Amino acid sequence: MTGILREREQQIHRKGDSPFEFACNKESLAGAVSQRACVFCGSRVVLYPIADAIHLVHGPIGCAAYTWDIRGALSSGPELHRLSFSTDLQERDVIFGGEKKLHQALCELIDRHDPKGAFVYSTCIVGIIGDDLEGICKRVSQEKGIPVIPVQSEGFKGNKRAGYNAACRAMFRLVGMGDTTGISPHSINILGDFNLAGEIWIIREYFERMGIQVVANITGDGRIGDIQRSHGAALNVVQCSGATMDFAKLMQEDYGVPFLRVSYFGVEDMAEALYSVARFFEDDPSILQRAQELVRSELSTLYSQLNEYRKDLEGKTAAIYVGGAFKAFSLVKAFRLLGMDVVMVGSQTGTQADYQELHEITDEGTIIVDDSNPLELSDFLKEKDVDIFVGGVKERPIAYKLGIGFCDHNHERKEALEGFVGMLNFAKEVHSTVMSPIWQFVPRRAQSK
Repeated sequence: MTGILREREQQIHRKGDSPFEFACNKESLAGAVSQRACVFCGSRVVLYPIADAIHLVHGPIGCAAYTWDIRGALSSGPELHRLSFSTDLQERDVIFGGEKKLHQALCELIDRHDPKGAFVYSTCIVGIIGDDLEGICKRVSQEKGIPVIPVQSEGFKGNKRAGYNAACRAMFRLVGMGDTTGISPHSINILGDFNLAGEIWIIREYFERMGIQVVANITGDGRIGDIQRSHGAALNVVQCSGATMDFAKLMQEDYGVPFLRVSYFGVEDMAEALYSVARFFEDDPSILQRAQELVRSELSTLYSQLNEYRKDLEGKTAAIYVGGAFKAFSLVKAFRLLGMDVVMVGSQTGTQADYQELHEITDEGTIIVDDSNPLELSDFLKEKDVDIFVGGVKERPIAYKLGIGFCDHNHERKEALEGFVGMLNFAKEVHSTVMSPIWQFVPRRAQSK
């Protein structure tokens, strides 16, 4: 593996070669061109789908362009989140400060769009010049009568995970401000789903069919008012543990709301997510009964359809590199259901426990990698000669340049991949990609014939 930097050797493991010893959850190596993103990007990922709020980036215009509508985040109502406003700091603002410009921008935007709240993101340059983001937000909040929340997201070294934490702490300021009247004792908040292709609507329907009230979507198709009353829910159901786990922990500490970690990807994990929530509400056995009926109904037609795709996909190989490790667990199981072998798996922000679980559920010889870069990923994909690579927007060019099929499992996808219908969509996409005749003509595959 010529592309491996010596300082990163402990962040790469081949199952079966040695005892599992893994280094992770650390800062990216300088010069390694990590696939990770900055703190601001991480915070914006979490908060962006709150659709009835103004999202104002306090910094140079380049920062706003980086995440301008980069995620699908569909809304059933307002779409303020898709406008991506910026104060566009210039050289003069860097010298004399951008507080006046920030105040003017906030007042103008609130007057024009009448939002339910506003989030103001500080970027790297704001951390350098020292604008009083907290003070300006407090002042505008008093003037306009809506919550204006500062998001302290400057810096790069802390990477995307630090951005998640900044977003969760900012959003937590809203909790407790709303009226909890009318909330059922059998109620949940859905955390960590960003409704990229309308998936939160699928998941909400499942829970509602079970007789459970969904108080707030945090944050896909999110609303300021729902978050303000979210402390009235009986349970937080956390999918993307990296993005919203800090928020769940804060709610547990301050409001006593417990949380469950789940995944909605793949048949096994989707069913277990419903069963776990149903078991939490053990005082009403009918909820578990309805969950079982729901799963039975969905699977009665799904398995026969999946078996048709499995006939062609049996024995094919896949590589996975995603942002949060929770996706990787479900994807390994999903590929196994399709008869495919996962030969490489990794994430940007996995923990020691995450990688230990990946080590336990993968096959011998599987490469497990943390915080990788394009050179390493290219080497792994060529070495394993994979049929499909699952990743996000930054991994797509790597796959296509190598002549490998690609499946977007991140924020640019248009097909719902969560829930039981999502598993079918995933199987269709994998099948059409892997079985495409185009791959026999790319140079790498043509030479191996």
